[in-house]
Amino acid sequence: MDKEEIKKRVKKVTAKVLEIDESEISDNSNFSFDLGASSMQSIMLVAGFQEEFNVEMDEQRSLDVQTVSEAADFISTYIS
Repeated sequence: MDKEEIKKRVKKVTAKVLEIDESEISDNSNFSFDLGASSMQSIMLVAGFQEEFNVEMDEQRSLDVQTVSEAADFISTYIS
């Protein structure tokens, strides 16, 4: 799976969890600062990504991921 496909799916999950339109999300959107994710929503994003990509990620390290692009890069290490 290529990075663009991963980013597309990250945006889909992010829009669902944060209840916003996908058009509001860019590759450089910061989950907290730009998209308004709370601490609880950040945990829900990690769970959503794990479900979407059928992977088990290091939750502590995944909470350090700040942007859509960083999330795609991080997730790609689990599925490649």
